[in-house]
Amino acid sequence: MSESPAPLFIPPRPFDLARANRTLATLADAGFAPPLSSRDLLISLFGNSPFLARLALRERDFLNHLVVAGPKVAMQDIEAMAARAHLCEGEKAVMAALRRAKRQAALAIAMADVAGDWQLEDVTGGLTRFADACVGGALRFLLGQHTSAGEADERDPVLLESRTGLIVLAMGKYGAFELNYSSDIDLVVLYDAERFPFRKKGDARGAAVDIAKGLIRLLNESTPDGYVFRVDLRLRPDAGATQVAISAEAAELYYESMGQNWERAAMIKARVCAGDIEAGRTFLKNIEPFIWRRNLDYAAIEDIHSIKRQIHAHGRHGAIAVAGHNIKLGRGGIREIEFFAQTQQLILGGRNPELRCPRTIGAIEALRASGFVSNTAAAELTAAYRFLRTIEHRLQMIEDEQTHTLPRAPEALEHVACFAGYRGAGEFGTALVAELETVQAQYARLFEREVPLGGASGNLVFTGVEDDPGTIETLQKMGFRDPGHVAASIRGWHHGRIRATRSDRARELLTRLMPALLDALAESADPDAAFAQFDRFVSRLPAGVQLFSLLLANPELLKLIAIISGSAPKLADTMARAPQVLDALLDPGFLTERASREQLDRTLAAQLSAARDYESALDAARRFTREQMFRVGVQVVQGAVNAEAAGAAFAAIAECVIAELLKTVERELAASAGQIEEGAFAVIAMGRLGGREMTAGSDLDLIFVYDAPTFGESSNGARPLAAAVYFARLAQRLIAALTAQTAEGGLYDVDMRLRPTGNQGPVAVSLESFSRYYRTRDAWTWERLALTRARVLVAPEALRGAIESTIRSGLTSNSDGTKLARDVVEMREKLAAQHPAKSMWDLKFAPGGLVDIEFVAQFLQLKNALALPDVLDPNTPDGLKKLKEAGALSTPDAEALIGACELQHAVTQVLRIAVEGVLDPTSATAGLKALLRRAADSESFGALEQKLARVQCAARAVFEKVLTV
Repeated sequence: MSESPAPLFIPPRPFDLARANRTLATLADAGFAPPLSSRDLLISLFGNSPFLARLALRERDFLNHLVVAGPKVAMQDIEAMAARAHLCEGEKAVMAALRRAKRQAALAIAMADVAGDWQLEDVTGGLTRFADACVGGALRFLLGQHTSAGEADERDPVLLESRTGLIVLAMGKYGAFELNYSSDIDLVVLYDAERFPFRKKGDARGAAVDIAKGLIRLLNESTPDGYVFRVDLRLRPDAGATQVAISAEAAELYYESMGQNWERAAMIKARVCAGDIEAGRTFLKNIEPFIWRRNLDYAAIEDIHSIKRQIHAHGRHGAIAVAGHNIKLGRGGIREIEFFAQTQQLILGGRNPELRCPRTIGAIEALRASGFVSNTAAAELTAAYRFLRTIEHRLQMIEDEQTHTLPRAPEALEHVACFAGYRGAGEFGTALVAELETVQAQYARLFEREVPLGGASGNLVFTGVEDDPGTIETLQKMGFRDPGHVAASIRGWHHGRIRATRSDRARELLTRLMPALLDALAESADPDAAFAQFDRFVSRLPAGVQLFSLLLANPELLKLIAIISGSAPKLADTMARAPQVLDALLDPGFLTERASREQLDRTLAAQLSAARDYESALDAARRFTREQMFRVGVQVVQGAVNAEAAGAAFAAIAECVIAELLKTVERELAASAGQIEEGAFAVIAMGRLGGREMTAGSDLDLIFVYDAPTFGESSNGARPLAAAVYFARLAQRLIAALTAQTAEGGLYDVDMRLRPTGNQGPVAVSLESFSRYYRTRDAWTWERLALTRARVLVAPEALRGAIESTIRSGLTSNSDGTKLARDVVEMREKLAAQHPAKSMWDLKFAPGGLVDIEFVAQFLQLKNALALPDVLDPNTPDGLKKLKEAGALSTPDAEALIGACELQHAVTQVLRIAVEGVLDPTSATAGLKALLRRAADSESFGALEQKLARVQCAARAVFEKVLTV
């Protein structure tokens, strides 16, 4: 029984018959008379593709040759013409020849495709071979130019190309012989530094870069003759940070140390398409261990899966459709078929070399033959791939557009359906959806047990070298104002441009962490500011695996870091400079418990005792202080402590550090100078430390007092010192221990101006001098005001009692109220002249600010201390309360001052934790404003500003009322 003859192929009907007839008529007027057998095909081509109709009119002579000789012969001639382009005289002639070849190739391949003479592999292979000819012809011309300049001995460009050490790799579809009709070509240009003969100012890289740029220009540049191929070099190693040509050695090092799984997927298709073929093959052989890893842990496999899982976890490509559907990136599209093969190749290909086929259909067949894919899945995916690639070609042939998205307009969709050979959009849509659903189902089975890595709002894709449109849209929905910057920064992390992500493991963990991280940052009041701070933080980390693992295991910790990043830049900088403070966040009581003074003393004492030497002890003190202050700062940000508690906590940390470092410097001094027998040394706190009102930015106002019972006694060490010198040295060493910059940074600034006789006096004063100074009224008014906040921090009991007695005596001596008020007003006026308030946010010096309130409290305490000694208290709010209880301050005035003090203390605590200097509301982030609003218990930032203005006005009124002379 004889076989039935093959059915006669019928070209698609013309969508615009009138245009087809006009084109044929114009060609006929020029003498073109095609065979009758070609007429239906030409009508189909010209009636469906305005682009092909224009090409035919421009290439009339070639069209006649094409119709007579056929596409196969015509393409052989075209490829030869492109390959010989280097023989043309001058760059313009080369560009014209290549563009003429491109026009002719477009006509020939379209005719063979639409006529059904070529299968999909013939079409994509023809496009690829033509691209190879163009790249080779252009490269040989450029090499010839450099040879003409006397930079190489070899004069034959063909021989020079094979010996030059310059490598041109075809990537992606181009590398796999799968180019689509209007495809760009992905290239990577490398050079073997030892063999490459050309130099630019003595630099091989400069010459290679010039050749790469020349290649782009010859192929990519649009001229009146059109263009040849759009050229994309972004698949080269770390494209955002490297030149368009890099050395093969540098590329190998990059892939070995920082290559990502998506780059492994890209390199599956890499092929040497021009240049030094042997050098290129050697390079690809050298990086095989990077592409084909024999051993993969779970995280690596999960990261490979994430290359595709990220893309369609959610988002606009999430549903199968017809109108507006992206047949490449959309659900069930070409990319899903490609990744179906590539992800399994990456996972299995290290141990199964037979799976290393660069072509998609070939890879699917290899997976089937090896038993990793069922016969049904392989057949369905192969059929769907052929179908979708054919639709892709028809879509692009219409106007030579590099598009993969079906039109939304009904008429345009009918046009595509017609060119694809369907009777209408409905029939086309049914066929398309069936194929897309088949692909989607097969892909879903492959990854059905995987957790999506997209965010709740849509795509989160940071693989590759360019922005994913769906990801940009997702980031915008999440609240990021500059999503392009966010996406680019994250891609930089994935490229290993920061130390934290230079290991495979770190990048794999980062992939898993990314959706949760962005969700957390997006929930902050200012996502962009939060991201910028987190970027600075992660960019300073020495390594990332530990942190990323920690954040994956502790979602609440991730949220807390996001809050800090978005609302407290200064605190976030602390994290960035010293990421080890994050260890403290793991303490279950971190946000709710405050360490007692006894706990602080024990912890620091243990750390100092473990230090191997004096410098190590200073470093340990700095680490301790930073961690403890960070803890309090985070509690303030979280609202776990109020301003009063924060002030006391910061003061307790400072007191602990002073006390423990004093012991350290005493031992250090005693090692050489010995000790003063029966001598004693005291540290007196003044200012905010004395009042337990410290902030994260407070300095230390200190006075040092010593007592040496025997006049002229010296220390008992190998290098004895007189008592005055000994205790001065001790004080100086303590100051240095508190202020010196070590490898761990500094601790505090120390201010000694409040000691008797100010900066002119000795750094440590004897008890006798201290007592005489205040007993004989040598102290100025401002010194007596400051004394109201004096508090002995460290001293033996006898010395402590003597100092406290002196302080109380100095505060309770008879005061002339009128003179005292006049002195206070004069001091306030001088301060206003020296430190004019920049705005009401200058909370210290603004009218009604903290200085005004402190002056009122201190003035009234001095004025009334003789009669009412119980009004004395170093803490400003507590002192005001005692003044009110004693009747020295009216209840309305006391409440006005206390309210203004508490509000401004609350705001100050936040500001000192969050930013440097005076707040500028116009540049403050939304996160900081929200933090300030919450600390002040205000409904909005505007309400806070109104509240602040109101309390400052009230406090200033009390200041003027109380201090009116």
